[in-house]
Amino acid sequence: MKIQPFHLAIPVSDLQKCRKFYKETLGCGEGRSSEHWVDFNFFGHQLVIHYKEPEKTAPASSNPVDGKDVPIPHFGVVLKWDVFQEFAKLLKSKDIDFVIEPYIRFEGQVGEQATMFFKDPCGNALEFKAFKNMDQLFAK
Repeated sequence: MKIQPFHLAIPVSDLQKCRKFYKETLGCGEGRSSEHWVDFNFFGHQLVIHYKEPEKTAPASSNPVDGKDVPIPHFGVVLKWDVFQEFAKLLKSKDIDFVIEPYIRFEGQVGEQATMFFKDPCGNALEFKAFKNMDQLFAK
């Protein structure tokens, strides 16, 4: 089966801050937009940020994985190993405030992967990862 691009829509309380973040910090190409939403090419996938009035924030949640507190919910993409390494360097040069710094998870085990977590300006958690062996993406 050929992998198809996904579509994801997320709420943001500051459309302009997030527009700048996804476009300038992450390097996502901007597509269609209106005064209430913006489409981005999110590493070959369609990400739409939709303005939503700020609400009371729910307490942050996380699950322990490999001794780290992984933010829940989160979204992101799987990159090629070398692309991940370069992207991590770029983000560090832009002073991203990482929730979980780039590191190797499950080192030497099935599913060995590089991963990192950070948030956009409105608190949406993102994870970027890369597998040492892409054939192990869904391995147990």
